[in-house]
Amino acid sequence: MSSVIQTLNGAIATPYQANITVPNWMLGSMERVMQYYVDKNLRLDTLSAEMMPAPVEGKKYMLYAHIPFCHTLCSYCTFHRFMFKEDKARAYFISLRKEMEMVKALGYDFESMYIGGGTTTVLEDELARTIEHAKTLFPSIKEVSCESDPQHLDSPGFKQLKGLVDRMSIGVQSFNDDILKMTDRLDKFGTGQQTFDKIMGAKELFPIINVDLIFGFRGQTDEVIQHDLDMASRLDPRQITTYPLMITHQTRKSVKGKLAAPQADMANQYRQILNSLNGQYNQLSAWAFGKTDDEGFDEYVIDYDEYLGVGSGSFSFLNDTLYVNTFSLRKYQERIAAGHMGVEQQKNYSKKDVMQYRFLLGMFSGRLSRKYFRDTFGVNLDTALFKEMTSMKLIGAIKNDPTDPDKLIVTDNGKMMGLLMMKEFYAGMDNVRAQLRKPLKPCDM
Repeated sequence: MSSVIQTLNGAIATPYQANITVPNWMLGSMERVMQYYVDKNLRLDTLSAEMMPAPVEGKKYMLYAHIPFCHTLCSYCTFHRFMFKEDKARAYFISLRKEMEMVKALGYDFESMYIGGGTTTVLEDELARTIEHAKTLFPSIKEVSCESDPQHLDSPGFKQLKGLVDRMSIGVQSFNDDILKMTDRLDKFGTGQQTFDKIMGAKELFPIINVDLIFGFRGQTDEVIQHDLDMASRLDPRQITTYPLMITHQTRKSVKGKLAAPQADMANQYRQILNSLNGQYNQLSAWAFGKTDDEGFDEYVIDYDEYLGVGSGSFSFLNDTLYVNTFSLRKYQERIAAGHMGVEQQKNYSKKDVMQYRFLLGMFSGRLSRKYFRDTFGVNLDTALFKEMTSMKLIGAIKNDPTDPDKLIVTDNGKMMGLLMMKEFYAGMDNVRAQLRKPLKPCDM
């Protein structure tokens, strides 16, 4: 196979060759270090909370809304969700809009809205009504991002979201029918080709379509991964996201050894993804790729230091404090009916904790900046996080930008580390969700 590509104008372009040199033992060590910090900082040693704090003048905020319903429940998914029942879902959307009104009364406005689930499009008419209500309450909202699965793309009501949703993220996971069958998605959502055709038909509805893929499944050979990437590229979406399969405490039995590939395969698979997508797309984060550099994407925590969540099971991060909404559907409805917000727990973090979290996000996003830490925390990044900076430099994960002393370049080794760190962070958040869901009784669902 030729190592060069001749472009239409006759120029010679060398294909991207990811330079991941970190040995597997070091990747394993990084995962263990991250697991230690995640277990330390994501403990449920929270205090009770009744209300969100008021906004701080001059800060930018993002609104997150959670829709906890799915028609089918995937075994590897750890998000907060319940089996769909129309009467409960319609009542929930009404409560969600009421909670947004309470947020408005506190004085908030938002630049961006992200709607996650669950499956956000279980009732397109209610979702459309909720987005319209949000835009009326918060006129500064410039973009709305939403998630869906392939099942809803050709439903009659899906077209109601045109003009309301700017970015639709579609959970494909894989176009390979064997992988879809192994993950119980073939019967639920159809073949890879059927999903491809549905996405092609839905592209005209939204300015940005994002195709979500997952790597790290058992049986996902180089050929299978390349086929997934090629199918996604043929769709020519504005964005492609390639998540690593995440194993948490609650999915360990159903995923590890049954669905998950050996951990040692991850670096090779990630190298293949970088080589295939870089050049076609700009890299937005360790696992997100877009046609331009300034597109919003799933990891909204990168673009917004502070966000407020509405709905059952949503999280907020405001003033260095994590707020958790009740995971009980019954309690959520009761709280909203009584004129209270859905929040019931809070946990404050130290300045050092928050700096380490922002360092993780900087590694993951490739936007590590000395200026950000100086402006936000009033510290010198090199000394305030000496241990983190030194270790990343020693393994070749970051290096100084010769054109700007305030910026750091995150190398391919750094992207690999950022991916692993974010994977472990999200796995830790999923473990928190599992703990919060564990006490739920049938009457809470």
